[in-house]
Amino acid sequence: MMQNKLLHGQWQQVEEELAADIAAGRFVDDNRLPKETDLMARFGVGRHSIRRAMQQLQNRGLVQVEQGKGTFARDARLDYRLSERTRFSRNLLEQGREPLGQAIKEEAIPAPRRVSEALRLPPNEPVYHIVHLGFADEDPIGLSNAYFPVRRFPGFDKARRNGSSVSVILAEYGVTDYIRLRTDIIVRLPTREEARHLKQSETQPVVLLKKVDVDMKGTPISYSESIWPGERVQFSIDNTSQLLSVLAEAANAKE
Repeated sequence: MMQNKLLHGQWQQVEEELAADIAAGRFVDDNRLPKETDLMARFGVGRHSIRRAMQQLQNRGLVQVEQGKGTFARDARLDYRLSERTRFSRNLLEQGREPLGQAIKEEAIPAPRRVSEALRLPPNEPVYHIVHLGFADEDPIGLSNAYFPVRRFPGFDKARRNGSSVSVILAEYGVTDYIRLRTDIIVRLPTREEARHLKQSETQPVVLLKKVDVDMKGTPISYSESIWPGERVQFSIDNTSQLLSVLAEAANAKE
């Protein structure tokens, strides 16, 4: 039993170190990983541990084995751009990925304190709580808890169950445009349930995004907390719209 436990620890360590190397882009020679014998020498472990680690990396989508050629690192991370008008579907479609979604839970609840404060609602004001799992192609990439005021959007949950997108539903209530007011980014380990939904290890970090969306009058319309697998998604801040606005103002000032 002690020997099996040791072997488990060996292959798991190999897996995590190679995963970190892949994330850091350390395999620059056509993304090819070192040969099996070289990895055995590097980590001081046997062939069984290397092959077990490689199998796990392949299951995680981090490597691709090509018979007769070798094992290659895959940079399959989604570049998710955060901006004033971040939209999930548009983000994915622009990168050639198919956006899919699965509703896990939808219910009206009294707003928790953090939610009522973010939405500027009285304590315990009813909100729609929607738990949603987002996919890029077939890969789960985002588990979100979103909250919408019931008073402002009566029937929101029914429209969601009918398959309408959030933007379409909001437009039906007169919110034809909205922007992201604030985003807080936190890195932590996932809960067991989060790891299960995202199909990842509980030891792999996730990125927690807390955001508030407002209408064009500055009134909050939604608050959400979304969990993203760090291995599959990277975030970039897109300030293009602000830059264009500044340039336009500068051009007008010269005229």
